[in-house]
Amino acid sequence: MNTNRSMTSFGIMWFGQTISLIGTSMSTFALMIWVWQQTGQATATVLTGVSGIIPALLVGIVAGVLVDRWDRKWVMIVSDLAAGVSSIIILVLFSTNQLQVWHLYVTAAIDGAAGVFQYLAYSASVSLMIPKAQYARASGLQSLSGYGAKIGAPIIAGILIGVIGIAGILIIDIVTFLFAVGTLLFIHVPNPTGTPQTEDTRSSFFQEATFGFRYLFSHRGLLGLLLILLAFSTAESLGYPLILPMILARTGNNELILGTVQSVLGIGGVIGAILLTVWGGPRRKVYGVLVGVALTGLLGDVLMGVGQSLPVWITAAIFLEIFVPVFYGSYQAIWQSKVSPEIQGRVFAARDLVANISPPVAMILAAVLSDKVLEPALMPNGSLAPVLGGLVGTGPGAGMGLLLVIAGVLSAVAGISGFAFSAVREVEMRLPDFQETSEVVSEPI
Repeated sequence: MNTNRSMTSFGIMWFGQTISLIGTSMSTFALMIWVWQQTGQATATVLTGVSGIIPALLVGIVAGVLVDRWDRKWVMIVSDLAAGVSSIIILVLFSTNQLQVWHLYVTAAIDGAAGVFQYLAYSASVSLMIPKAQYARASGLQSLSGYGAKIGAPIIAGILIGVIGIAGILIIDIVTFLFAVGTLLFIHVPNPTGTPQTEDTRSSFFQEATFGFRYLFSHRGLLGLLLILLAFSTAESLGYPLILPMILARTGNNELILGTVQSVLGIGGVIGAILLTVWGGPRRKVYGVLVGVALTGLLGDVLMGVGQSLPVWITAAIFLEIFVPVFYGSYQAIWQSKVSPEIQGRVFAARDLVANISPPVAMILAAVLSDKVLEPALMPNGSLAPVLGGLVGTGPGAGMGLLLVIAGVLSAVAGISGFAFSAVREVEMRLPDFQETSEVVSEPI
């Protein structure tokens, strides 16, 4: 494999996906404001996110098998096109005044199903495109894309809504999808050859689909690391999706304040991503995972929940995101270095199914608790106001703030608990790296 050519191809692929992500983030921001204005309920905004997660869970295992079988470049291209089609559907419905909230649930489902194919193909390709020593930095670049979009998209979308409207923003989203597809067409994305390890797993489709789970249960350290991320993602799902409706509720639908906080969330992530890209992460990557998870909960979620003013929210937003690239990049680097590229589609699909199986339930639970229980209980005359009003305040948004505090405490517990288990704490020493014996099987375009 030509390392210099592959590094260039990775950079082009990363840039194309970054541009597409900015367009998607702009349309998502505009549509979430539209949903809140139409319903005024946290449940509707949260369900939009859940609608994208559930299809991803349902197709994830099948996607993992197919990503290991198919050309990964074309998997990414078709996935991007499918997501672009869903944006076209929204544009048509909105332009003809036919758009309803439930339409967004359907298109989010399309995006979720397409996204899992795209993500697995992208993640599995990275292992063959760049050296192992650069895995964490590559994750840092991916985080930089995501957080850069968080900074720019709300500001740009907020400005453009008044100029070209939501329809114009959706058109920009569609153009960025086409740009991402165009960059993929002109690069070489390597595919792994079979090895004895992988040929043994290729019998029936069912055996291939369950291979990832068998792999997880035979590697205790990776399984333990996964369960900690499962606990963290579940806890975060109780609070993080409520940030948008909480701020709107506490500020009387002030879109400028919301856009500012969301942009600062992006700034915190960009700082963390740049740090990881330059630094490469801690030598013991597992420490980056466990410490990062704990600090995200304690310094980010808790402060965001108790905050009732823009300065506090800005501070919380920095802490809420600055550690995420470090712990996620460290987490991904461990998996990419320990799992052979030929089986990463199946193993990562099983891993992600476990990691994402409970967050949708937590998101729905959070929406119901905030709308039906905690918000009424933390009104000035509510039942919890005398007890918890001094912590999170009272009035609109206070119940959602309380859930953010709870989420932060649970996240901190998840991170700290990892140090108690030697299989997790010593996963990098106990499990050897895969051997780089794979060669690409197709010629560059």
